[in-house]
Amino acid sequence: MCGIVGYAGNVETACGKPLEVCLQGLERLEYRGYDSAGVALTASGMDKVTVRKKAGRLKNLVEDIECKPMPLATVGIGHTRWATNGEPSDVNAHPHTSMDGKVAIIHNGIIENASQLRLDLQAEGYRFASATDTEVAAKLLGKIVDKIIAEEGKPNLFKAVRRMARMLEGAFTILATDCRQPDIVVGARHDSPLVVGLGDGENFLGSDVAAFVAYTKRAMEVDQDQAVCVSADKVIVTDFDGNVIENPKTYTVDWDASAAEKGGWDSFMDKEIHDDPAAVQRTLLGRFDPNGDITLDEVRIDQHDFKAIDKIIVVACGTASYAGQVAKYAIEHWVRIPVEIELAHEFRYRDPILTPRTLVVAISQSGETMDTLMALRHAREQGSKVLAICNTQGASIPRESDAVLYTHAGPEVAVASTKAFVAQITAAYLLGLYLAQVKGAMFRDEIHQVLDSLKDMPRKIQWVLDTQPKTIQAAAERMVNANSFLFLGRHVGYPVALEGALKLKEIAYTFTEGFAAGELKHGPIALVDEGEPVVFIVPPERGRNVLHAKVISGIEEVKARGAYIIAVAEQGDPDVEWYADVVFWRPACPTLMSPLVDVVPLQLFAMDMAKLKGYDVDKPRNLAKSVTVE
Repeated sequence: MCGIVGYAGNVETACGKPLEVCLQGLERLEYRGYDSAGVALTASGMDKVTVRKKAGRLKNLVEDIECKPMPLATVGIGHTRWATNGEPSDVNAHPHTSMDGKVAIIHNGIIENASQLRLDLQAEGYRFASATDTEVAAKLLGKIVDKIIAEEGKPNLFKAVRRMARMLEGAFTILATDCRQPDIVVGARHDSPLVVGLGDGENFLGSDVAAFVAYTKRAMEVDQDQAVCVSADKVIVTDFDGNVIENPKTYTVDWDASAAEKGGWDSFMDKEIHDDPAAVQRTLLGRFDPNGDITLDEVRIDQHDFKAIDKIIVVACGTASYAGQVAKYAIEHWVRIPVEIELAHEFRYRDPILTPRTLVVAISQSGETMDTLMALRHAREQGSKVLAICNTQGASIPRESDAVLYTHAGPEVAVASTKAFVAQITAAYLLGLYLAQVKGAMFRDEIHQVLDSLKDMPRKIQWVLDTQPKTIQAAAERMVNANSFLFLGRHVGYPVALEGALKLKEIAYTFTEGFAAGELKHGPIALVDEGEPVVFIVPPERGRNVLHAKVISGIEEVKARGAYIIAVAEQGDPDVEWYADVVFWRPACPTLMSPLVDVVPLQLFAMDMAKLKGYDVDKPRNLAKSVTVE
């Protein structure tokens, strides 16, 4: 969940670039955590690593450095923290140092055996200033470095980090620097992300490519249980035992630094909601062969195995799980095989039934969601194939899966997910249609008809963005002081209701419940009081009139009890016009396509509510973008 960045430049010339790279990288990574931030710099002639860290947002650190400048350096590491061990404070902020201050480390993850290691070190006379597991690793690394110096007569940070990594339990990515080796930064990863940026006369490290994309688009993967040593002109990757990894995989980042900037918008969330149409469009690009048949990005599953699939299990968390719930309705309808939706953090603890004919679909925007990663590993151990739907090249989840569909939505910086949701639905729909194509569950012209509808959705999403914001803003102004909301939907409207409720919780800090509209009479209607805002996702009347009628009936029931009705409905729906107090209109579209447009006004509504309350919509309290711990 934390953001980490490292830089190694020319050891002969100390300069300001290590600090510049660290601060700019942390600015792009701050969505991963913003409880505190810090940097460590090293150059020839230093007796100790120079460390500066401050609690709170990155700007606090920047202001402190502006008041008291840091020295020129040859290497640097930087960290922005989402607190797991120890409260947010200057003392608990990273980097942490060895006892003698010559080694500094930063860390993303949780070291599960830190308590025992702390006790062991305290018994040897070590003292600790913070409550973090990271300081334990720093003191341990310093001890190992000293032992190697005693054995070999000189420091070897790379060997020391590998030795330490073999002693740690839990999830970690660690970067380390030693003032006695001012030309290198060393990293190690286990169940936490790390990627190398390949420059010209300089090299970079980061928790994701956003850390260095302003400087290079060439990236190198660091796999599970590997360590890496970077200098200005060399990158060496080994396993934790020191065996060199030959020809690590490299790739080119398909977006530039400007994509991770606001570009004139008030917030990243505002920008990313307005990216919804492009996110759908980019997810569809390049998915078809010359015959118009669907292709996937990277498939290591034989087509015979796809034909044999008799059940799909979607594993995901939060917004991604709601995208999976939407896809369930479509895939079951098109392919006629059962689809189960599992919260990834519960999946492996309930002894799920998995066979070689089960396809597990792991959905994650970042590709590093630890709960989802552990779920897919469990599925593969049981012999099932795994397909990932992911937005991040080179991330752990697509690398460890048998196939991947990249969403190509571009970087999503705001913590609350928006454009990733519509891109994930689009990718899952492509998967469903691909399975229908392979298994012969639909005629070719039927598949092409659905694809035509899907290709038309960016235009319809744009219509919502062009025509509905004033109505949405007015509704937010009227409801800004509401204590609670209820969100209801049926069929594909149900997961949309859940997602709309989640957005309001995440960024407007408003108590909100989302549930299936049919549950209303089974308890939740007791919550409805005079003026209670209730949001209904109303399906189109065309095609499934009974579904529409049932939702209208629910509106009547809560309206009779004094509820304030906000509806998301198809243009010109007379029943909705009659009963609803406010309507967010959508253009006509097939029922299975409606979630792609219905969620957009709910995203805007949550954002407007948060802004009216004076909250930071990009960085809501207590949250981080990439949940890399269980």
